[in-house]
Amino acid sequence: MVRGKTEIKRIENATSRQVTFSKRRSGLLKKASELSILCDAEVTLIIFSQKGKLFEFSSSRYTA
Repeated sequence: MVRGKTEIKRIENATSRQVTFSKRRSGLLKKASELSILCDAEVTLIIFSQKGKLFEFSSSRYTA
C-alpha cells in the first residue's frame, strides 16, 4: 500500500502540536547521532521550542 503525500501545515491544536514536536525532536536527535556515527562526521543540532527552550546535540570527538 502506498501512502499519499501529506500536506505540511501548522498544527492548530496546541496539545497535538506539542506532542508532534516532542516526537519529531527525539527522532531528529537520533538521526543526528546516527549520522555522526555512520559517517564519522561532526554534527551539531540546535532546536528552539516555541517557548524558547533550547535542545542541542553535538558529536564533537576531540582526541588529545
